[in-house]
Amino acid sequence: MSRPDLRLSGLRRYFPILTWSRDYNRTVLTNDLMAAVIVTIMLIPQSLAYALLAGLPAEMGLYASILPLVAYAIFGTSRTLAVGPVAVVSLMTAAAAGKLAAQGTPEYIMAAITLAFLSGLMLLVMGLFRLGFLANFLSHPVIAGFITASGVLIATSQMKHILGVRAEGHNLIDMLTNLIAEFDAINWITLVIGCASLAFLFWVRKGLKPLLLSLGLKPRMAELLAKAGPVIAVALSILVVWLFALDERGVAIVGQVPMGLPPLTLPGFSADLWGQLFGSALLISIIGFVESVSVAQTLAAKKRQRIVPDQELVGLGASNIAAAVSGGYPVTGGFARSVVNFDAGAETPAAGAYTAIGIALAALLLTPLLYFLPKAVLAATIIVAVLSLVDFSILRKSWTYSRVDFAAVSATIVLTLGFGVEIGVSAGVALSILLFLYKTSRPHVAEVGLVPGTQHFRNIKRHEVETHDSLVTIRIDESLYFANAAFLQDLIYDRIVCDQPIRDVVLMCSAVNEIDMSALESLEAINTRLDELGIRLHMSEVKGPVMDRLKRSHFLQDMTGEVFLSQYDAHVALTGGNAQGRAAATD
Repeated sequence: MSRPDLRLSGLRRYFPILTWSRDYNRTVLTNDLMAAVIVTIMLIPQSLAYALLAGLPAEMGLYASILPLVAYAIFGTSRTLAVGPVAVVSLMTAAAAGKLAAQGTPEYIMAAITLAFLSGLMLLVMGLFRLGFLANFLSHPVIAGFITASGVLIATSQMKHILGVRAEGHNLIDMLTNLIAEFDAINWITLVIGCASLAFLFWVRKGLKPLLLSLGLKPRMAELLAKAGPVIAVALSILVVWLFALDERGVAIVGQVPMGLPPLTLPGFSADLWGQLFGSALLISIIGFVESVSVAQTLAAKKRQRIVPDQELVGLGASNIAAAVSGGYPVTGGFARSVVNFDAGAETPAAGAYTAIGIALAALLLTPLLYFLPKAVLAATIIVAVLSLVDFSILRKSWTYSRVDFAAVSATIVLTLGFGVEIGVSAGVALSILLFLYKTSRPHVAEVGLVPGTQHFRNIKRHEVETHDSLVTIRIDESLYFANAAFLQDLIYDRIVCDQPIRDVVLMCSAVNEIDMSALESLEAINTRLDELGIRLHMSEVKGPVMDRLKRSHFLQDMTGEVFLSQYDAHVALTGGNAQGRAAATD
């Protein structure tokens, strides 16, 4: 490959737009434009609603849906991921900024902008150093538990807007207590608007499209109108509030939304501010990345496409920095809008850029029309969107499959509901890592024997197999490292303390992908202890990379036994091909 080709290949690694733009044509343009129209219609009320959830001015939701989409189109690898404000990240933003200042203050807004900038830097650095694998330490059950609990918190937090009362709180108990205390202050007109909006939006999700199809509309048009349900609710509620002057009767409205394109903004560069926001920014980065990559991989698989997780970090990092310099707040790939983008026929990230143009036009031309928009309608939009995230079936599934996972999921849900999202997600991260360490520190280890008439070896407790009194074969079903090295030592020592005339112990290493220094020292200790008892230590089916590492030490020279290519070779060599004794199968 020539030097220019190598340079171009390197550029495509960091600028995926150079790859997909080569085959861009009129058909792709048409499909992307159609998808952009549908997503724009959906995203306008969502952006306003999520800004409300984050405790920020409504226009910041629009600002966070313009430049970040353009940045992702340049740097992202998913063809259909739609970036912007999402419910969970908006709630986490409110929790983080709320610790530093009161909602609505310049300090609160600056904290949200700085949070986006910090998150963007973290994601960018992780992407450049290819640290996308770190997200794998978050187990799916824990993430599912956190998102479920967050959905409940988000829906509960919006009930104050449905009821027309003032009730704050960062956990479920505080929210419910404050809502009950404000029961006498309910604005019944606001409640009617909120409940009507909820009923309409729930019906739209399931009932509008079949109704339109029955009236003879084409599927594509019916789909478009069904996705426009929130826009219809917004338009009707604005009209009702304006006609009947309901704002003068206590109905909370959005009020004046500045008209124009996003302003150029800068984050705060105070060391104290960065220090206070660092932990929150890291959690938002991790959760946002996990959610985004999960959606992107799911949609890419449907079209036999692939995404590059490390480059996704770069794309999301650039999107968050773009949000910070254009008056926005932290963003990530959203599930609902990405699915809509996919179903609408988007073929390239350019659909996101066209959506950004649509949102920019709305910010330029439509914001005066939003003055009489009731906050109860935006709250209803959020509630309907987040309830689809709530899935308590994960408790039943995890209880059935793994009690350890059930304990982790339950703890994550309880801590998130009881103490707020930051403690909940921090606990989720810690539990994911602790679960990994716990499971691998007590690996599955089985004593195996030869299945009669074959060269296969199976667990003596599960199968009827041939064994030999002088030979013990231990199959290790996990890599060996510092956390489980002592466990293996204890297991082998316990096994050889018996009346059986054991002469040889074989470690069957077919599932061992790594042996670290601590495990190597344990193997050396086992070899020494067995040698003192007149027992030889052998290994079988050692993988190439593991053997390469062992050859760099003195262990193989000091080992009293041999390394066999297969366990069957070890069995034949150490027993002379004769089996003595038979272990009965058990459950």
